[in-house]
Amino acid sequence: MIELKKMGHLVFLALLILSFLISTSSAKFTSKVGINYGQLGNNLPSPSKSVELIKSLKAKLVKIYDTNPKILNSLKHTNIKVSIMLPNELISNISSNQTLSDLWVRSNVQPFYPHTKIRYLLVGNEIISSTDNKTWYNLVPAMRKIKSSLKAHGIHKVKVGTSCAMDVLESSYPPSNGTFRADISGRVMKPMLQFLNKTRSFFFLDAYPYFPWSSDPTNIRLDYALFESKNFTYTDPGSGLVYTNLFDQMVDSVIFAMKRLGYPGIRVWIAETGWPNGGDFDQIGCNIYNAATYNRNIVKKLTSESGTPARPGKVLPSFIFSLYNENQKPGPGTERHFGLLYPNGSKIYPIDLSGETQVWEYKKPLPKPTNDEKYKGKIWCVVAKGANSSEVGAALSYACSQGNKTCDPVQPGGKCYKPESPIWHASYAFSAYWAQFKKVGGTCYFNGLATQTIKDPSYGSCKFPSVTL
Repeated sequence: MIELKKMGHLVFLALLILSFLISTSSAKFTSKVGINYGQLGNNLPSPSKSVELIKSLKAKLVKIYDTNPKILNSLKHTNIKVSIMLPNELISNISSNQTLSDLWVRSNVQPFYPHTKIRYLLVGNEIISSTDNKTWYNLVPAMRKIKSSLKAHGIHKVKVGTSCAMDVLESSYPPSNGTFRADISGRVMKPMLQFLNKTRSFFFLDAYPYFPWSSDPTNIRLDYALFESKNFTYTDPGSGLVYTNLFDQMVDSVIFAMKRLGYPGIRVWIAETGWPNGGDFDQIGCNIYNAATYNRNIVKKLTSESGTPARPGKVLPSFIFSLYNENQKPGPGTERHFGLLYPNGSKIYPIDLSGETQVWEYKKPLPKPTNDEKYKGKIWCVVAKGANSSEVGAALSYACSQGNKTCDPVQPGGKCYKPESPIWHASYAFSAYWAQFKKVGGTCYFNGLATQTIKDPSYGSCKFPSVTL
């Protein structure tokens, strides 16, 4: 009898210790908001200065898109937790070579760990969006190899995952109908979810309400996308869940897609979210007012630990995109205008990533938005101020080589010919190229050498082609 009592006490003590460990373990997993530190700019502050700026934003986490040693050294002995990335181009080779994986971890992780608090390692960035399908199938094997390499080097606190954009879904509306694409569901997503579940890692999701709203501003309300809707809600007919913002709908559609494949409990980490503070004339709603409104509200939501309708009260850790406006990012103008800071380190608008500052406490008024409705009129594409003249010459040759007499007017004898002004010729060529090829994906970018204008550059009898919206 005495022995039974002793056993009872021991069992009770064991349960008490287990309960304590679980509670303290979960207490470490809090709703800190981090920042994505991209480096695609030729005018950005040094890593050490950038780390000071990250601290000034009160960010407790930072995600970088490589293993830049200067950045990782600058983060040593700080209390900032770090996410690093294995480059996309190494995935295929590492997926079939454990020795190469070991070498990469030894060279890129071990020298900084544990003095730099590396806690997350993403294998590639939006692989399923941006690479060939052969790489898709190498993704999970590479994740397994990297996890084994970390373990072999005694690195146990680093979670391995990969970031996915919303385009991994075949269906996202309503959220309860969330379904992964048929071409990746069985061969990529299911083994990935199995790996994440087994290693207690996260589904790292890039979720930007800006993009679905800007592609359909007629049917999606702007205030709903900005967390500003006061009297509009959406009820999912399948689940009965009630939504007050677009972000929750997007996240829950992924949660339902994971559940559909048999993994209802994998935690979600928002690897990227944000709103552009500027962009091109043919882009809608990209302005400082909307960017500040969205990012302040998303910080409020994330730090309140409200979760989503499908997972109420669940912590949703996140990284806001991004630290800087990056002038060398390719693509439309919004790509270069997601920063919280200008390259000189000044804030584009006041924001506190700790969530301690309430939204109403930001006193300085924001500039009123001027592009919340689609621009209607003509737009031209011209050489950007400060563009490198030799690079402009190469871009001019490219634009003129695309056929259909794009550059005939700037040839000798043409109405726009100015032999002393190659920049003038390039501006004509850029506008002519864009007007001709925009409908099939042509852009006014030319590796950062071009910019849009609504001021007609035509002169005299020389009429520049334009895009009319």
